[in-house]
Amino acid sequence: MGFELAQINIGRLVAPIGDPRVERFVAQLDRINRLAEQSAGFVWRLQSEAGNATDIAYSADPLVIVNMSVWQSVEALRNFTYRSGHVQVYRDRGEWFEKPAAASYCLWWVPRGWRPTVAEGRQRLEHYREHGATETSFWFGKEFPAPGR
Repeated sequence: MGFELAQINIGRLVAPIGDPRVERFVAQLDRINRLAEQSAGFVWRLQSEAGNATDIAYSADPLVIVNMSVWQSVEALRNFTYRSGHVQVYRDRGEWFEKPAAASYCLWWVPRGWRPTVAEGRQRLEHYREHGATETSFWFGKEFPAPGR
């Protein structure tokens, strides 16, 4: 069967989509999404018909946006996150997003071919916030191997 790595990250925008304060972030979405899709180990990303996930609700707060994807391995996601053109967007996130009061991201293993829902991602993130890194949800700093490894 095998497993793949799912990730969720959320952020609360400093202004609604369409506001000039987040314009530079929105302008980069297509390029960064293409970069992800072309990265070694990429499997899937959450997106609506618009081609991104900015219009997919994470919660009742319309300023909270969600990003989810699936990768072949922790290494593949780490390389995309920190060793590609994505890293500059990551470094600049403070321009567009409020500083989170709690963890805003986590990783977990899914069976190969599984595509997680936003509800599943929210549950994993809530677990991570409550319990820290466990086999249920974790982050790069304290990884857990895929089941059966």
